[in-house]
Amino acid sequence: MSKPLILVTNDDGIVSNGIRVLAEVMSEIGEVIVVAPDSPQSGMGHAITIGEPLRLIPEDLFDDLNIKSYKCSGTPADCVKLAKHHVFKDKSPDLVVSGINHGSNLAVSVLYSGTMSAAIEGAIEGYPSIGYSLADFSHDADFSHTRDYVKQIAEEVLAKGLTKGVALNVNFPPKQNEKIKGIKICRQAKAHWEEEFDHRKDPYGRPYFWLAGNFVNNDKGEDTDVWAVDHNYVAVVPCQYDMTAYHTMAQINDDWEI
Repeated sequence: MSKPLILVTNDDGIVSNGIRVLAEVMSEIGEVIVVAPDSPQSGMGHAITIGEPLRLIPEDLFDDLNIKSYKCSGTPADCVKLAKHHVFKDKSPDLVVSGINHGSNLAVSVLYSGTMSAAIEGAIEGYPSIGYSLADFSHDADFSHTRDYVKQIAEEVLAKGLTKGVALNVNFPPKQNEKIKGIKICRQAKAHWEEEFDHRKDPYGRPYFWLAGNFVNNDKGEDTDVWAVDHNYVAVVPCQYDMTAYHTMAQINDDWEI
């Protein structure tokens, strides 16, 4: 029986520690190909490159794992598109995985996340897809406690599939003294960022702005991704790219004079 074909990508760039861990784990269960950005692409959302050429260059960063890899000059979504059309060509991956992101992608952050946009792009293309994130933004974050769960979730998806158009948003708590308590299937918390722009001046006196802010969660539910990660669980949220607000369609039809 042939091994499953797995595309590994991310938004932190091909040299990040998180993608190395993800590629290592995926190599235990399938044939892996890495296509990832050549530089960090955090916060790019579902951007694609349309106004300039894209470059796809073979790399040797994963040769020790016997994994072919390519660095892409574009966004995470570009990586998945190029992998489909120019790396896999007449083949299709059995699974697309993105991450492991340095930093969480909880609640509304999923909309801005390059990690999850790569997974959603995989879902758009019809592939079972997972985005993995760790709630630790440090460059040298400890991913050791995530490995078994990364593998378990991937194997579940490969064995049982996902609904078409759905990608999983998986968030891990940071490494702690106690073991992770388990996995929770969650909803996205109704939380948001209260943003502010720090107004600064460069050495020439010209103004510029630096985005800052605080994450605010007023959602007290114990079935959310934020609650799960805060309580040392792995949070799994099924996400979809169909953003239609079906529950308001009838109301608008009734209320509007159209």
